[in-house]
Amino acid sequence: MLLGLDGDAPAYRLLLSQLGGRLRAYFERCMRDAPGDVEDLVQETLMAVHTRRATYDRAQPFTPWAFALARYKLIDYWRRRRIRVTVPLDDDVEILAAYAPDPGSTLDLGRALDTLPERQRDLVRGVKIDGLSLAEAGARAGVSEGAAKVALHRALKSLRERMRGRADG
Repeated sequence: MLLGLDGDAPAYRLLLSQLGGRLRAYFERCMRDAPGDVEDLVQETLMAVHTRRATYDRAQPFTPWAFALARYKLIDYWRRRRIRVTVPLDDDVEILAAYAPDPGSTLDLGRALDTLPERQRDLVRGVKIDGLSLAEAGARAGVSEGAAKVALHRALKSLRERMRGRADG
């Protein structure tokens, strides 16, 4: 991913190809009742990785970020079809365990988000956690895309400052 972000097209193609195989296996496990939709979800997730690649934090592991997008695509699929499914986390333990941060090094993002004004908190959750576009998150918050962009920028700046302050203190 890092090479792809730096403009290495062959590395980026290889990333998407390898990720496609892993996504296919993930969706096949989760969608045994709808195997015909697996490839659609793989493609939707690869498109999300591509369109949201600028939001990827280079300091963080890539796999959890990519599989978070896949999980949201799967949830969206179930919502569109009004399917209520519980998926055990046992299937994802290997992915999650391989990239688990040290317990002492993490900061409570939920508490940090709670310190933001409601609109900013909703925008951060919508764009950064739920994977909405700025336009979608802005519409949900009742503001224009431009206003959402400014508010999101300010919210992230405020969160960064708060999180740095906690990490230093």
